[in-house]
Amino acid sequence: MALKDMFSFLFQRSTGEERVAQYVIREHDRGRSLSEIMEDKYVVNRLQTPQQRARLLDRPEIVHAVGEDMVEATKASVTGDAAAAPSEPST
Repeated sequence: MALKDMFSFLFQRSTGEERVAQYVIREHDRGRSLSEIMEDKYVVNRLQTPQQRARLLDRPEIVHAVGEDMVEATKASVTGDAAAAPSEPST
């Protein structure tokens, strides 16, 4: 057994998480805001902890579809971490 095969489980994503990611992208393409989608029962019931939902927002396909700034702002609200939110430029 190759070393790569022994640790492959560390890098696998669950099928459920994959489906939720597809749902988030599809709903965002329909015009819904990311924060609204992350509060959907579909998302919350499948990714029950804030850490799971924050990890979902780290997926490259979601960052690409939604935009990095939107992901960071939503991640801060999901985890309740105000320090992680991007700051507004002062005028």
